Amino acid sequence: MGIIAWIILGLVAGYVAKLIIGGKDLRGLTVACLLGVAGALFGGTFAVQSFDSDIGAFFDLTAWITAVAGAAILLVTYNVVDLRRRIPR
Repeated sequence: MGIIAWIILGLVAGYVAKLIIGGKDLRGLTVACLLGVAGALFGGTFAVQSFDSDIGAFFDLTAWITAVAGAAILLVTYNVVDLRRRIPR
């Protein structure tokens, strides 16, 4: 799958991850989609390297699961780091 397909998949994965995480979102949909792109690239690379899988098709369920999982992990991490930064000590 090409980089453009991963970007499109990442935008959708970021939106889905934002819906799954729910709660009070510290940023908007734009940040969630950008983190989704990074999460899709991260999740796809991780799956290929760790599980020696071939995530080659855009409509492959494994590609979507790893993209959403990567986006959710990055979104939660971003919210935790941003929340810590906002709380005065």
